[in-house]
Amino acid sequence: MTDLSDSPPIGGGALAENIVHFARALREAGVPLGPGAVLDALAAVEAAGFSNRRDFYATLHAIFVKKHEHSLLFDQAFEIFWKRRGLLEKLIAMMSPQAPASKPPKPAQAGASRVADALFKSRPEEPKPVPAIDLDARFTVSDQEILRAKDFAQMTAAEIEAARKLIKAMVMPDDRRRIRRFAPTAQRLRIDPRRSFRRSLLPGGAIGLAYRAPLERAPPIVALCDISGSMSEYTRLFLHFLHALGETRRVSTFLFGTRLTNVTRAMRARDPDEALAQCSKLAIDWSGGTRIGDAVSRFNRDWARRVLGQGAIVILFTDGLERDGAADLGRAVERLRMASRRVIWVNPLLRFDGFAARAQGVRAILPHVDAFRPIHNLASIADLCATLSGGRDRGKDPRAWLEASA
Repeated sequence: MTDLSDSPPIGGGALAENIVHFARALREAGVPLGPGAVLDALAAVEAAGFSNRRDFYATLHAIFVKKHEHSLLFDQAFEIFWKRRGLLEKLIAMMSPQAPASKPPKPAQAGASRVADALFKSRPEEPKPVPAIDLDARFTVSDQEILRAKDFAQMTAAEIEAARKLIKAMVMPDDRRRIRRFAPTAQRLRIDPRRSFRRSLLPGGAIGLAYRAPLERAPPIVALCDISGSMSEYTRLFLHFLHALGETRRVSTFLFGTRLTNVTRAMRARDPDEALAQCSKLAIDWSGGTRIGDAVSRFNRDWARRVLGQGAIVILFTDGLERDGAADLGRAVERLRMASRRVIWVNPLLRFDGFAARAQGVRAILPHVDAFRPIHNLASIADLCATLSGGRDRGKDPRAWLEASA
């Protein structure tokens, strides 16, 4: 293989320059890459060589992608960057006697806008006016409400960072309820016999009565989050919400794709990015397939008695698209509902106006949940906070979806 620095320009630059620019775009899109990774990629391409698009993709993917959650960003960046002006096809044609035929274009997927924004960030563009966004204590925004209503999958890298900050500044739900335990108090509400008797044993003086009052504590939250390929973009930002929620109450977080993973301890890290990085290491099935029924059944068998005490509220975060075993899924969710105080199902598919409960998995889950809400933008997360606070749920009754699609 010839020296990369002596290669003729392809698409406005040499092969090495194009790989460097591609790595810079990945870093702008959110994939952590350093100069060492770029040098390794150049050496790998020179040593391995390639005769088709798949070999070149596998070589760069092995060097640049270190976490499961970065695979989606890499795929989108690879499709956009190396497809522009037939860059990769020209490169293969120069290095092999025959170039493979081009493949038909694929539809846009989640995260494409963020990657495209990072790829073409260096292009000079005319400055556009940025709408002003004003927040108050109730998480309300200005009249335009652009960022609040924008879909997570269509956000750019800068908008996702702004969304993370807004989630951090949200007013978390306050749903404190009286429990059976008591605590000492100065108010003369209820006499504490045990402490009063202990005081009577002290030498000298009259008996001073002690008082106690019932404790109030927010019920714990148990989140079951789908990390399959169609849900990963939404799950990542929802985990930021759960991390912020964990500062005010006890939150147990479980991730499931093809298996169930408990990431509660990883979510206790003070930095949310560090918490998500640990979750990505633990969940080896990130952005893979999904088996909702098996995951919920395993949770009922192994974890329900440990985390569903004290009137816990369960948040089921999934699209409900279960291919096999819809009957088993219904029985698993029914058992989950009987062991918890409330089950709130949040589904990104509700962002579509024409959504109907026709899938078998959706129809199996709906009869056993107390609330059915969308979860695709900041406004839906704010509504979820109101639902968790014990307020009246403004959404449609879950069973009404079954009647509408009958």
